[in-house]
Amino acid sequence: MLSIFEKFYKQTALENPKFLNLKIAVDFDGTIVEHRYPDIGKEIMFAIETLIQLQKAGYQLILWTYRSGKELDEAVEFCRKRGLEFYAVNKNYPEEVFDENISRKVLADYYIDDRNLGGLPEWGVIWQMLDPESYEHKKDYLMKDSLLARISKAFKK
Repeated sequence: MLSIFEKFYKQTALENPKFLNLKIAVDFDGTIVEHRYPDIGKEIMFAIETLIQLQKAGYQLILWTYRSGKELDEAVEFCRKRGLEFYAVNKNYPEEVFDENISRKVLADYYIDDRNLGGLPEWGVIWQMLDPESYEHKKDYLMKDSLLARISKAFKK
């Protein structure tokens, strides 16, 4: 049985990732396209389509890649030509200015990278894992060690 707090979040935040501003950091080489760095490899099947659908569902996408300079511009343009534009590129937010005091690692809720332990799952599997219709993964995200979790536990007693 859901507590009143869980019911509220299920009806608001959990059914709309925009409410949570969930961010996905996604790599380029080996993840969106096959590895051919510094060239751009062949597009990996369903990568761009899946990312566009996740964006439409409310996720903010951050391109997080080793590329810089001309090679980075080419990767961003490759995606843009296919209808995929990122919230930010190698940054936490669009206005962030990189300097040596800021870590290059971006802060995201999920990371999609071919260098994951176990490798890159197929994009259909990634979609199922992040499916906006799935209540459970968002519930876990919201409830993990939050004030809401502690209040909810207190009301269940």
